[in-house]
Amino acid sequence: MDWKPDWGLRGRMVLTMFLLFALYLVFVGALVRTGSFFFLPLMGLFVIAQFFFSDKLALYSMGAKKVSEDEYPELHAMVSRLSQQADLPKPTVAVADSRVPNAFAAGRSQKKSTVCVTTGLLQTLDRDELEGVVAHELAHVKNRDVMVMTIASFLSTVAFMIVRMGFWFGGGRNRQGGGFLVAIVASLVVWIVSFFLIRALSRYREFAADRGGALITGRPSALASALLKIDGRMDKVPKEDLREQSEMNAFFIVPLKSDVIGRLFSTHPATEKRVDRLRDLERELESQ
Repeated sequence: MDWKPDWGLRGRMVLTMFLLFALYLVFVGALVRTGSFFFLPLMGLFVIAQFFFSDKLALYSMGAKKVSEDEYPELHAMVSRLSQQADLPKPTVAVADSRVPNAFAAGRSQKKSTVCVTTGLLQTLDRDELEGVVAHELAHVKNRDVMVMTIASFLSTVAFMIVRMGFWFGGGRNRQGGGFLVAIVASLVVWIVSFFLIRALSRYREFAADRGGALITGRPSALASALLKIDGRMDKVPKEDLREQSEMNAFFIVPLKSDVIGRLFSTHPATEKRVDRLRDLERELESQ
């Protein structure tokens, strides 16, 4: 597999990470100056626990279960072959009994990863399209996206919890000198700014996983077809099923449908933009 980088995309990811890093430096300085630094170790333990158990939490949220080769021989064979092409250890294979056609990858490292597909996805896609989706999820594993996004969102999570605690304790009115109130205001600003930066980073990483998955299979058009089919199928899924799985939206290959405001804050790029890039990559590969 020729894992060619998209330097424009990498540059945008690096810039977004730099802006997050600069924002977090200011945030840590504000916590130190206001004497609120004690939040960091506590939230650090929370994020570390989330990091190490992310795959189990994701499977639990979806009601998914690990499946054996006897249960899903073709799916296991596909994951094994694509993992070899991606130069990855074979991840755990899981299936969620859901009418929502989707898939996700979870796990803290390349050696501790899980790829999960829904029964709705297996019923919706043909073999080439399913390969494209599985390869996309393997690209997330290869790019260590769970680790990257966990690290990127650490201090954002701290900021969010400080804001919530501020409301619980009445905005810090009883804190001497108003130091805690300053920490709340700083945390609110950091959380809002980092919210947008992290979502931008997530969208860039989806583009990177699309590119990586297409290069694993050598068929960008198959992944493009799968994205369009999944996106179109969402309108036919019962709304109660969509509500049940809304918490997993950031993990899915295609997010659940949302309104205009929701799309502005989405963790995923628009399907049309993803398909356009895949078609450009298809032409690039054909010209070589």
